[in-house]
Amino acid sequence: MARQIKRLYRSSNNRMIAGVCGGLAEYLGVDPAIVRLGYIILSVASAAFPGILVYLVAWLVIPRDF
Repeated sequence: MARQIKRLYRSSNNRMIAGVCGGLAEYLGVDPAIVRLGYIILSVASAAFPGILVYLVAWLVIPRDF
């Protein structure tokens, strides 16, 4: 029996800026607000710059959902 492979895409439905957090939420099967809140907390705790850098890299690396 073939297993269905789950892929990570930037969301086109749950999009605030680039759809990175929305896509991650869809991949994990959780509410996008929880992922966004977790991202904000981690960014603030790490002095914001690493969080912004990770988001920009994810924006460039994760393909868009069509």
